[in-house]
Amino acid sequence: MPATLRWLPMLLRQVSWPDWRAHAWRQGAACVAVALGVAMGLSVHLVNEAALNEFGAAVRAANGQPDASLRCEPACGDAVYAALAQLPQVRSAHPVVSVSTYVVGGDGGQRVPVTVLGVDGLSVAAVAPELWPRAAEGQDRLALLADDRVFANPTALAQTGLAVGGALRLQQGVGTTDWTVAGQVAAGGGPVLVVDIAAAQRRLGLAGQLTRVDLRLADGVSAAQAQGDMRAALASQGAWPPQAHWHDPQGDEQSNAALSRAYRVNLTVLALVALFVGAFLVFSVMALSVAQRMPQFALLGVLGLSARERRQWVLAEAAITGVLGSALGVALGVGLARLALHWLSGDLGAGFFAGVAPRLQVSVGALAGFAALGVLAALAGGWLPARQVQALSPAQALKGLGGTALAPLPAAVAPGLLVAGALLALLPPVGGLPVAAYAAVACVLLGGMVGVPWVVAALLAVVRVPRWPTLLLALERARHERAAATVAVAGVVASLSLAVALTVMVSSFREGVTQWLDQVLPADLYARTATRSVASDGAYLPAGLADQAAGLPGVQRVEASRLRSLVLATGQPPVTLIARPLPSPAQQLPLVLRPAGPAQAVPRGQPPGTPAPVGVYVSEAVLALYPVRVGGELALPLGPSGHTTVRVMGVWRDYARQFGAIAMDAADYRALTGDARANDLALWLTPDADLDAVQAGLRQLAGEAGLMEFSVPAAIRAQSLRIFDRSFAVTHYLQALAMAIGLFGIVASFSAQVLARRREFGLLAHLGFTQHQVWWMVSAEGAVWTAAGTVLGVVLGLAVAVVLVHVVNPQSFHWSMSLVVPWGRLLVLCAVVLLAAGVAAGLSARSAVSVQAVRAVKEDW
Repeated sequence: MPATLRWLPMLLRQVSWPDWRAHAWRQGAACVAVALGVAMGLSVHLVNEAALNEFGAAVRAANGQPDASLRCEPACGDAVYAALAQLPQVRSAHPVVSVSTYVVGGDGGQRVPVTVLGVDGLSVAAVAPELWPRAAEGQDRLALLADDRVFANPTALAQTGLAVGGALRLQQGVGTTDWTVAGQVAAGGGPVLVVDIAAAQRRLGLAGQLTRVDLRLADGVSAAQAQGDMRAALASQGAWPPQAHWHDPQGDEQSNAALSRAYRVNLTVLALVALFVGAFLVFSVMALSVAQRMPQFALLGVLGLSARERRQWVLAEAAITGVLGSALGVALGVGLARLALHWLSGDLGAGFFAGVAPRLQVSVGALAGFAALGVLAALAGGWLPARQVQALSPAQALKGLGGTALAPLPAAVAPGLLVAGALLALLPPVGGLPVAAYAAVACVLLGGMVGVPWVVAALLAVVRVPRWPTLLLALERARHERAAATVAVAGVVASLSLAVALTVMVSSFREGVTQWLDQVLPADLYARTATRSVASDGAYLPAGLADQAAGLPGVQRVEASRLRSLVLATGQPPVTLIARPLPSPAQQLPLVLRPAGPAQAVPRGQPPGTPAPVGVYVSEAVLALYPVRVGGELALPLGPSGHTTVRVMGVWRDYARQFGAIAMDAADYRALTGDARANDLALWLTPDADLDAVQAGLRQLAGEAGLMEFSVPAAIRAQSLRIFDRSFAVTHYLQALAMAIGLFGIVASFSAQVLARRREFGLLAHLGFTQHQVWWMVSAEGAVWTAAGTVLGVVLGLAVAVVLVHVVNPQSFHWSMSLVVPWGRLLVLCAVVLLAAGVAAGLSARSAVSVQAVRAVKEDW
């Protein structure tokens, strides 16, 4: 590399100041493109890491550091605590009650979701020091034992607007209980309230029950060995709760990270699309710069600059562009991450990190990694122009005859890449992520761009040979120089294909959500108490409210639903159980799979007369995450034994719960559990019903104003689609960025072509071609190449959309959708590209005809 520096003064003297100024502007645009790609990817990564770190710290604080933990779903008798404490393997046992509910504002105002933890304040510091209640100054030192005192973490105080010594109300069913803030706890994460365990049991509906028991084991006792021994000992005493299971507290952090992993990875990949298209802008800029300075490189080649040194020269320029762009992108990315954490609180619009207020933690490794990606993208963009300069024939270039002899790629490369992309799309996910699908998208895009010359040839094969010399010359040159079309329209193919793919994916998803909402919202009015399934045991409707609501004036029919969170496997996020009347599941649920055999057949291996198991319907996520098949059996932690076998009767589509939902008939649920509570009401009204009067009647029946939320289907649908559009707003920015880079690439490529053919245009002028004819010839060439790029971009975009819709989405989020192609929007995209390409070709042609013919030909001598 240093050997090439001795030629720098001579190259500077060969290029005029206006040319260097134009070159600097183009390189600046390339730097900005690289910077935007690096900034978007880095900011998303930093926000995700900060939120995950804070979320993990909150989980560790809530779980503490026990050696083992026994958990009950949803709760078990507190006799298990006494039994565990007496075992020789246990050094100390610490009971905990956990309830998710809401802090209710004054006059039934805003509700803030919180987690209430009932602990033994005298011993909790041994396993969870961050949950140890610290009484505020002026409060009774024994306030941690009072039955009406709570201790809030900083997030709870900030979100509820309370202060130490203030009063708050906690929702219990549709009623409230009154408490006083007596101090704080140090736990981070979302809103947490710590109370005395006896108060939690007595006042929050869990009398005589526990949700978990944390254990410190005796010296020399391993957790794996102790769990089996303790379970056997408790079972022999009849003290083992059927709904209990051993739990690894450290596994909670991994489970919570898994909740958002697919979302975070896909968002990062989407953000790096800007860096991908930025590489094509670098390519266009470097191609134009090389074409503009080809005479200077040729002169230096004659004077002794070797082909290897010429290639290193161009790669060095690309590397400098990448370094400057990466430095700018790193600084911009850190700033964007700070703004995102300030305005979005680490949530990123998806709801995974709601309530978390993380602090930015900048990692040197992350900065270096994304900076390296920017440099690599710039070097990738400059590779082909560097090869072109390396293949330069100085003598021919000085005569204006081109002088480059790049060997075209073998014809098998393009179909090989496309076949590889198709095969990769068939592979299963790796670690729950569609890694092979991402590689498939890359192969499809690269294969399509490599195949541009063959697409140009195919289009020209169906074009009739014109009689006009201008068009004939344009078509023949386009046919002969079709390999140069890859350089000219690579940016068009990349940007248009990505724009088409994102447009089809978002349209398919939006149409799927719209149709799904139409089917799952058949009622006229909906009422609920819990906005999250995890809070369904703390915020619920009283038993019998549905029957009473059916008697209200204007109410035609009422259906009550019960929501429960169930843990089906250790290390997996909980699924949502929905118990509702299901007289006709095919009409009430958006089923996608049904059993092939009889609906109520007794499983093989059971004696005749055995009653068939209860039938349930699982969402697509359950089918993907658990060893479940349609017509098979599934074990649910329900019933007096804590283990109920049900039969999977079908699979339904659910866009609301990424990690699974199970629907079962409400009568079957009550028979299994004896639980008559409800969380949601769906009401069908008479045509003359007064909506406000029905809502007032329901509040009066519930007995507490403001603790029920009402929605009509139109409002739910509109809000859901607003959330959807806001979540996918980033795709519109990426589409605009990709199209802008692609159109700039058209201008740069055509300008490079014109600069490289100055003497050719001068010779044509001497042969009798008018300026108008030269203009038409260049425009026709641009039209042919752009048409080929547009056709190929649309085809590749549709292929990528198929991979995104049918592979990436099911493997990432475990739901399916139908492919919806918005032909009108795609036609507009194509029209914009063709129009912009026509303008770019026209401007380039105008530059071509402005060259003085005599002067251009003189340069040949």
